[in-house]
Amino acid sequence: MDNPSLEDAVAAYLAQLATRASPATVAAYRQDLSAFCQFAQGRGVTEISELDTPLARAFLGAERSRGLAPRSLARRRAALSRFADHLVQHHWLTDNPVSLLRTPKQPSHLPRPLDVDSLAHFLDTPHDGSPLALRDQAMLELFYSSGLRLAELAALNVSHLTANYVRVMGKGSKPRQVPVGGRAQQALAAWLACRDVLAPSDEVALFVGQRGKRLGHRGIQKRLAQLSVVRGLPEHLHPHRLRHSFASHLLESSQDLRAVQELLGHANLSTTQVYTRLDWQHLAESYDAAHPRAKRRPSES
Repeated sequence: MDNPSLEDAVAAYLAQLATRASPATVAAYRQDLSAFCQFAQGRGVTEISELDTPLARAFLGAERSRGLAPRSLARRRAALSRFADHLVQHHWLTDNPVSLLRTPKQPSHLPRPLDVDSLAHFLDTPHDGSPLALRDQAMLELFYSSGLRLAELAALNVSHLTANYVRVMGKGSKPRQVPVGGRAQQALAAWLACRDVLAPSDEVALFVGQRGKRLGHRGIQKRLAQLSVVRGLPEHLHPHRLRHSFASHLLESSQDLRAVQELLGHANLSTTQVYTRLDWQHLAESYDAAHPRAKRRPSES
């Protein structure tokens, strides 16, 4: 492709991205870059060479003006910047014009973890023992046991399970192994014992729907929301909240931030610190108690 149009370049970038990123990431970037292409076309911009800092700034400003949330704005900027990096790598741009723009400030609020006792009561609520109920119970236990992302759980195949671990493909196509707790192992064994009732013999997905096909993101989210109502959980339940509860409860009991980082699949420790609402007062007390030079010596007279 010698000198593609802006739309063709976006299509080529998304096709390349699909070879290494999750379907959810590709779908999000497609949405972000399609919005940019529409904005650019509205300004008569169709060529790659016209992608510059003022155009990117105007696009993000227009998105902010129409009420896009800070998190979505940050994703728009990230998608556009990585697309620009792609153009630089192919020598269609000399530099990345988006890198000069600041990332929109993110709100500090995070999903509140569920109370340990409330979550235990929710998970222990009896069900009717049907294949779908056993599937739902296995999904719930695995989410909370292993702190999986929605995309990670949805992409699981039966072959990814071992006796005590599950192999997942995290963000950036980074594989990791995560322990599976005893209660989750029991729930998974019960589901696998009846999975063939729903799944045809050639279906590799671990979790399937009523038609025997892999259960998608929306299907999983819908089931969790329905179960929170049916089981009397007085709060909305979604996969990210179970993941956050996993991280928070584990950190509270272990105080091992590095271990939680590994289990969550975070590349940077700072992400885990924010994600789990790290108790900095406890960390400071631990530092004062443990570090050999934390305590100031009394001055000699």
